[in-house]
Amino acid sequence: MRWPRARDGAAWAIPVALAIDAIGTGLYLPLSMVYFLAVTDLSETGVGLLLTAATACSLLLPLLVGRIVDRIGPRSVVIAGLLSQAAGFFLYLGVAGPVSLFLAALVESVGLRVYWSSVFALIAEQADGEARDQWFARAGMIRAAGTGAGTVLAGVLLALASQHAYRGMVLADAISFVFAAVTVALFVRGARRPAGGPDDQSRNGIRHLLRNRPYLGLIGVNVLFNICTVFLAVAVPVYVIRGLHAPGWAVGTFLTITTTVVATCTAEVTRRSRRRTSRGGAMAWGGRLWAAWCVAAAMAVLLPRGPLLVGYLALVMLLWATAEMLHGPASNALSAQAAPKGARGTYLAAFQYSFATADMVTPGLFGVLYGMNRVLPWVVVGCLALTASMAIRPLERRLAGGGAAGGSFERLAGDGAREVPERRGAGGA
Repeated sequence: MRWPRARDGAAWAIPVALAIDAIGTGLYLPLSMVYFLAVTDLSETGVGLLLTAATACSLLLPLLVGRIVDRIGPRSVVIAGLLSQAAGFFLYLGVAGPVSLFLAALVESVGLRVYWSSVFALIAEQADGEARDQWFARAGMIRAAGTGAGTVLAGVLLALASQHAYRGMVLADAISFVFAAVTVALFVRGARRPAGGPDDQSRNGIRHLLRNRPYLGLIGVNVLFNICTVFLAVAVPVYVIRGLHAPGWAVGTFLTITTTVVATCTAEVTRRSRRRTSRGGAMAWGGRLWAAWCVAAAMAVLLPRGPLLVGYLALVMLLWATAEMLHGPASNALSAQAAPKGARGTYLAAFQYSFATADMVTPGLFGVLYGMNRVLPWVVVGCLALTASMAIRPLERRLAGGGAAGGSFERLAGDGAREVPERRGAGGA
């Protein structure tokens, strides 16, 4: 896979770090509950609540991390995030009760939040213009492939049902994150930062962000898009098995199809879509396809159980995959384009809240709606997708038109900061 041009060794070092994080996540998520139940006397409820509490404690970090990124650059922060995740996994090896579990999970969760609040700023720093879309596309492909590979390996370890195998997984994750941090430290060179400018700007980056209504609107609209992304993993297993009474193996097949398509085709889909439409346009098409996916999935209740139903749903999953490939790279590239250069770290870190919010909202939304009717969640999420697709194009024009949204800072000191808008087209960088 040929990567767009980048500075120094970043063209391979950043993908290595992304792959290690994705594989580690794919390994950890399916095994975490099993591992903690094996090494402690805690119940499923106790482990779940402790992990949730540790994650909740890290939710306020992105804006702070973004401010640090604006001051010192993203490279050092990405390295710190990787090392913190490594420390968390090393601590997992010593977990024996609720206190040690919470502390280890907190360290790992902090590292995860720091990493994802800074790595997109590092990617944006390494490539500009059209190359940025390709970088984000390939980042999405690596995440999908790595997470899928990690999940498959986790399935093998679960089949072994060995505490030694679980501990080996934790140790391997810890070492791999150290390797990723060393790789970034040795082979990725941060961009030269103007003396004085970024520090002055970063002090008021959060204040400027909170006054930037178009960018806040982008975060809000992206929450709706990301609900569609999360909805696949939340809704499909329950709907297919309990709602449609299809065989359990079908869920694994559907998730494998979507993972494979996203991991292999995202870069090409992004390249072709950027020739025909802007980033907001690609996001809008993604929303329409997600709405079509919801309608098609809801109509599955009309089909009889059997091979016809499974084959139909397999084709329906291609709609989700295509929507994901259109939306993912375009949304990240648009957020980077719209972020003022002097406060890009703060803006891109805040953009991560659109993902965190969707992760928190989607399970509850699905549970409440499914309890009323098995088709209702698909109707509501389809409407959310259409709403987002209609809102993104006008929002993109506001972001690209200057004003509060896309401008670079001439001065960010005090409430009366004035901005010098950059003149950008809707699809340009």
